[in-house]
Amino acid sequence: MDIICSDLEGVFVPEIWINVAKKTGIEELKLTTRDISDYDVLMKRRLSILDQHHLKIQDITDVIATMDPFDGAVEFVDWMRSRSQLIVLSDTFIQFAKPLMKKLGFPTLLCHTLTIDPDGRISNYNLRQSRAKRQTVLALKTLYYKVIAFGDSYNDTDMLKEADKGFLFRPPQNVIDEFPEFPVTRTYEELKGLIEKELTTR
Repeated sequence: MDIICSDLEGVFVPEIWINVAKKTGIEELKLTTRDISDYDVLMKRRLSILDQHHLKIQDITDVIATMDPFDGAVEFVDWMRSRSQLIVLSDTFIQFAKPLMKKLGFPTLLCHTLTIDPDGRISNYNLRQSRAKRQTVLALKTLYYKVIAFGDSYNDTDMLKEADKGFLFRPPQNVIDEFPEFPVTRTYEELKGLIEKELTTR
């Protein structure tokens, strides 16, 4: 049995924090896991910036409400779900992701949660578990699934390493340079072809 694991932001939908940065004009919020490999460092910096600028959960969800999946993403998700089971593994937060998952047709999502104070301040973030993407792939393999995985950022490489087959999708050059072992894909059609090859050769 095969199962597909994918990233969310940068793969099916735009980067949430980059869109918040564009809306607010706060350039430092454009930093993502494409730029900083240590997720804890990245998130602590983001929370500090939100406090400095008095931004609350509503400010971010207002931006998310204006976002849509990339062209072709919904059709690609539908295609994958017609061929195999799909689990989206993301380092986003359920409070951010719900509206976007609705637009994608509600594929299965495993992600993290935020601690939100009564006044709407985001006071902390709560990981589902450490190295959650990697751990999910390992758990699926104990159930004898063959895992195909793809993503675009540093935080996806653990998942790709543990998968039976891993692909990078539209990654930045720094990730390509550091992880040359993973095939690089740029379009959904190209990725579809590689996934189909894996599904039909097992």
